[in-house]
Amino acid sequence: MIFGAGGRAGRQAVAEAARRGHEVTAVVRDPAKHRAPDGVELVTGDVTDANSVASLVKDQDAVISAAAVYGAGTDPQAFFTSSGRALAASGAARVIVVGLSSLAPDAAGRPLKDAPGFPAEFRPFIAAHAVGLDLLRASDLDWLYVSPAGDFDHEGDRTGSYRVAAAGDPEARVSYADFAIALVDEASNPQHRRQHLLITGA
Repeated sequence: MIFGAGGRAGRQAVAEAARRGHEVTAVVRDPAKHRAPDGVELVTGDVTDANSVASLVKDQDAVISAAAVYGAGTDPQAFFTSSGRALAASGAARVIVVGLSSLAPDAAGRPLKDAPGFPAEFRPFIAAHAVGLDLLRASDLDWLYVSPAGDFDHEGDRTGSYRVAAAGDPEARVSYADFAIALVDEASNPQHRRQHLLITGA
C-alpha cells in the first residue's frame, strides 16, 4: 500500500511495485484526479486520519508513505504530526516513510540542517518532518525512514540501481525512479529496520 500515490515519489513507487507484479493499493485523497497503472487499485484515503489509516493497512504486507504537504496554505507541522501518529498507531506490519536528508548527519556527524548557510525558510518544514520521525522512533512498529542522501535529481531517469549512503551529502543525487527501487526493495525484502536510511545514485 502506498499513501501519497499521486506525488512524485509516490507515483514512482506505485510504478515500480506494479512493474514487479506486486499487488498494489494506491491511496490518494481524490481518485478522480489520478490514474494508476493497470492492475493497481486506486482508493480514497487520508494518511492523517488514524481511522482511515488503520482500516486501509489491515492485512497489508507493507505500507509506504510518500505523502507530504509544503508551501502556502499548508500546515506541515499538523500534517506530519497527524500522519506520524496515525501510522504509529496503525498496527501495520511494516511502515516505510519517505523523509528528508536534512535530518541525517553528514560525514562529520553534524545534521545537514545545521550546516552553515542552510536556508532558514526550510526549518519549519524540517521541524515538522522531525516530529513524524520521532513518533516512529517511539512506536513499536517495524519502520524505516528513507530519504535521498542529498536531494532528488528531478529530471533524472531510471538507471535501475542505487547505493545506500553512510552519511548525508548535500551534493548527492538520486532520481525518483531509482529511489522508488529502494523503497520497494525494502518493502518486499527488508534489509534495514528502525533507522534513517540514505539513498543515492549508483
